[in-house]
Amino acid sequence: MTMALRNAFVLLFSCVLAISFCVWGKPATFLDDFQITWSDSHIRQIDGGKAIQLVLDQNSGCGFASKRKYLFGRVSMKIKLIPGDSAGTVTAFYMNSDTDTVRDELDFEFLGNRSGQPYTVQTNIYAHGKGDREQRVNLWFDPSADFHTYTIMWNHHHIVFYVDDVPIRVYKNNEARNIPFPKFQPMGVYSTLWEADDWATRGGLEKIDWSKAPFLAYYKDFDIEGCPVPGPASCASNTGNWWEGSTYQALNAMEARRYRWVRMNHMIYDYCTDKSRYPVIPTECIAGI
Repeated sequence: MTMALRNAFVLLFSCVLAISFCVWGKPATFLDDFQITWSDSHIRQIDGGKAIQLVLDQNSGCGFASKRKYLFGRVSMKIKLIPGDSAGTVTAFYMNSDTDTVRDELDFEFLGNRSGQPYTVQTNIYAHGKGDREQRVNLWFDPSADFHTYTIMWNHHHIVFYVDDVPIRVYKNNEARNIPFPKFQPMGVYSTLWEADDWATRGGLEKIDWSKAPFLAYYKDFDIEGCPVPGPASCASNTGNWWEGSTYQALNAMEARRYRWVRMNHMIYDYCTDKSRYPVIPTECIAGI
């Protein structure tokens, strides 16, 4: 038996012994972990299902969702956004507990642009039904020219939104200050491509140009590593899960520098500083990272 085969056997045997703590990621194809939830004619599988194309035209947008929900972990996808004039479109990648008035939700929303203008990504966080925590960042590259990795890291200590390896948003667990934090409700993983020209681009001033349709976005390298629900009840509270380790409980020094760089140079809206909406600064805004 070769060393590689022996190591693989040991890993598999260890997972069988500790099945409640063994979490797999990186499915071979889209359909391993996901299903189409909206307009299957507008989602096309590529390369044997290892990648997909989402289509928006005047007939419909489209969407997909994970087959299971997860409680804590890391979710990432590589996405190539709509090129050219994409004003009025929204490509969304998010997690949602689907529990109506008490829902938890973690949002990436990529807001379409006129040709030559920067792409804007809006993030939002709902905790125990309370949302309205929008932040907007202009991406510092062309996200339609190639694939980039978008990641949501969620553990008991914080939630971090990453663009490639750059953290663009941190939401700390500050329950000690009576700030709600998503902790009890498992969330599914969702993505949609849809028309929202009443608000998406310059507050709705820029309308969608249907002569540019169809609008196409591409996804690949779907990676979910977390505690599946239904699944072993002890998984979510297991401090041995890799995403709960000390390395992931706070930003490291390099991540903190990158985070400050994004905030200083590319942030264009932060609900924390919007006094017309919040005359008193929301408590979570002064909690730091």
